[in-house]
Amino acid sequence: MKQQQQQQQKLFLIATFIFFLSSPTFTDGAGILSRIFDRTITASGNNHLSSGNSSSKYLTRDALWFNQTLDHFSPYDHRQFRQRYYEFLDHFRAPDGPIFLKICGESECGGISNDYLAVLAKKFEAAVVSPEHRYYGKSSPFKSLTTENLRFLSSKQALFDLAVFRDYYQKSLNARFNRTAADNPWFVFGASYSGALSAWFRLKFPHLTCGSLASSGVVLAVYNFTEFDQQIGESAGPECKSVLQEITHLVEERLASNANELKSLFGALELKIDGDFMYFLADAAAIAFQYGNPDKLCTPLIEAKKAGEDLVNAYAIYVKEYYVKSFGANVETYNQQHLKNTAVNDDSADRLWWFQVCTEVAYFQVAPSNDSIRSSKVDTRYHLDLCKNVFGEGIYPDVDATNLYYGGTDIAGSKIVFSNGSQDPWRHASKQTSSPEMPSYIISCHNCGHGTDLRGCPQSPLVIEGDASNCSSPDAVHKVRQQIIEHIDLWLSQCRSSGRSSM
Repeated sequence: MKQQQQQQQKLFLIATFIFFLSSPTFTDGAGILSRIFDRTITASGNNHLSSGNSSSKYLTRDALWFNQTLDHFSPYDHRQFRQRYYEFLDHFRAPDGPIFLKICGESECGGISNDYLAVLAKKFEAAVVSPEHRYYGKSSPFKSLTTENLRFLSSKQALFDLAVFRDYYQKSLNARFNRTAADNPWFVFGASYSGALSAWFRLKFPHLTCGSLASSGVVLAVYNFTEFDQQIGESAGPECKSVLQEITHLVEERLASNANELKSLFGALELKIDGDFMYFLADAAAIAFQYGNPDKLCTPLIEAKKAGEDLVNAYAIYVKEYYVKSFGANVETYNQQHLKNTAVNDDSADRLWWFQVCTEVAYFQVAPSNDSIRSSKVDTRYHLDLCKNVFGEGIYPDVDATNLYYGGTDIAGSKIVFSNGSQDPWRHASKQTSSPEMPSYIISCHNCGHGTDLRGCPQSPLVIEGDASNCSSPDAVHKVRQQIIEHIDLWLSQCRSSGRSSM
């Protein structure tokens, strides 16, 4: 055994030496996204983590590493990079218990968060493993994030990363327990973009997992995502929606007369492009519904309207006190000059996700032609100009190709659970109707937003173990969770009876 370990160490050193000779621009570990997509609770030091000691927020923050293939689609390019991952074994029924693969998405992955998956792991006596998404956090293949270097950043490459990791971890687990050719039952979990990856992984690699949970899984690439703004209006209700529309109108008037004074009022003077500024204001409102805090937005604005107060000032207070200070949004995230920064740093996720937006999925949150809440300045041209300005000529999202590859909401998979919160604007890019072996659930309540099944209420800041007691209808959450448990139990049982990790 010792001789075998020494041989493996020699091979690793040789491979590492060749790797660095062939690619001097690589690094083995360098070094969120409200505007772009998801505000996950996995990035270290985020403001939107719950209060309390950090040990309760994470199941583990102890990082592990392995060598990942850079380009899974080239028979000639054998370069690798160091990919970070985490494992949590406290509830694991060794050696043959299930393995829950929790996919980290479009932000730094600082550990395995203590959400409802912790409850599921305990119930099923499962190990939990979680690899960081390529390019994000410490798993950056390059020292510079130029457009050329970003060519290996895609959902397709990320899915192969998961398959390679799954193979690597299964072999390492077998070695740990002195087993040969054993295969534990695996189940994949993800929320938001990683929820889409979870569904797509089961679609593309059905032999590698017993099933998947796609929590708020946005499997449909959308070019003009007008339904996003429309859902904000529906979630807000008539009174709050009307106030938000009035604020947008007043802001546009002031923007035309004294832009600098207006932007200073919101602490956003750095946003020189008016479209960036209006996107920032639109996101500030959307986030309240997306993450289960609608009253923090609507209550003070409706009260200000009834009292005859300056609505723009009232909204500026909400933006600065809640969206920036409490929620943790950064104005710089909306600055296209910032998005052009190619350095690998703690803010790289902003540029990285926009690259995926501008090449694969779009999700352009444009203003509908009628009855819009957000400004008409946030239109298709704004998004296309951003993609061109930040990444150069020829960069645009081929949503047709993405949907052709994965199937969109007509995904032809099996043993995938889809779940969405009723107030979440992203649910319109998810699969909201059930089909054979792909059940879909809508959790309906006043503050049920993005990833409610895993995160509870509110969805941000983190609620320990995804506690649903603060949801306006806890029973609605519990009912869907029970159905999810039944699907996991059935599909894991079918794996075991077949003697394979999947069926």
